[in-house]
Amino acid sequence: MTSKLGIAAGLAVVLMAATTPAAHAATGNGEAVKLRKLDIMLMVNSLRCRSTPESFQSDYAAFASAHLAELNEANSTIKRDLTRRFGTAGGKRAFDRMSTQMANEYGGGHPWLDCHGLKQVTHELAHDHHQGALLAAADDLLDGNGRAKLVARY
Repeated sequence: MTSKLGIAAGLAVVLMAATTPAAHAATGNGEAVKLRKLDIMLMVNSLRCRSTPESFQSDYAAFASAHLAELNEANSTIKRDLTRRFGTAGGKRAFDRMSTQMANEYGGGHPWLDCHGLKQVTHELAHDHHQGALLAAADDLLDGNGRAKLVARY
């Protein structure tokens, strides 16, 4: 069942990203935080799954490379906001603390996707260049109701 859910999740992300309007492009701090969290979640899980048959480190590297500009812009948006609020040193500490908390949240794995599902999603995102694809994926994969939303589509 978990493997079928992983496949459904991956397909849903790709199908939804293809139909996401341009208005969902990463703008604003809230969306930037979602993109940062998506990136960290995939990175942490790629490391966690690296010694399994479902290793997806190469897929994560392709994802990070394909979306480098969008991920960097999200990080810059967050850093600018934190620097404005806490000063240069305080903003850097706040960014590091936020990133560490995000990584710790996924240290034990994704709440409902196994390594196979995460590998498939990461592979598909690495090749999806539709505007708003990452934000759509973040909305589905990071939302506590994401599993129900994805399963309901199939």
